[in-house]
Amino acid sequence: MTETAVNSLLYELFGTVVKLAGPVLIVSMIVGIVISIIQAATQIHEQTITFVPKLIVIGLMLLMMGDQMMTTLSDFTVNIFNSMLG
Repeated sequence: MTETAVNSLLYELFGTVVKLAGPVLIVSMIVGIVISIIQAATQIHEQTITFVPKLIVIGLMLLMMGDQMMTTLSDFTVNIFNSMLG
């Protein structure tokens, strides 16, 4: 495997990671900010209030996007094996 092929593979790897983790992380961050604003407004500073809504939202995101994420990951894996064999 040449250096160009390794660089191309790493570029594709990081793109795939961003596609898979990006939406879940962004939604989690937005939920955290909204909960933090609500906590600041009501002056309730309990750690579990932030954790539970994030956990629920991340679970829902994974249920909704799990099929697409698995398809993306399996396509990436097949692409790796095809590039190594051929």
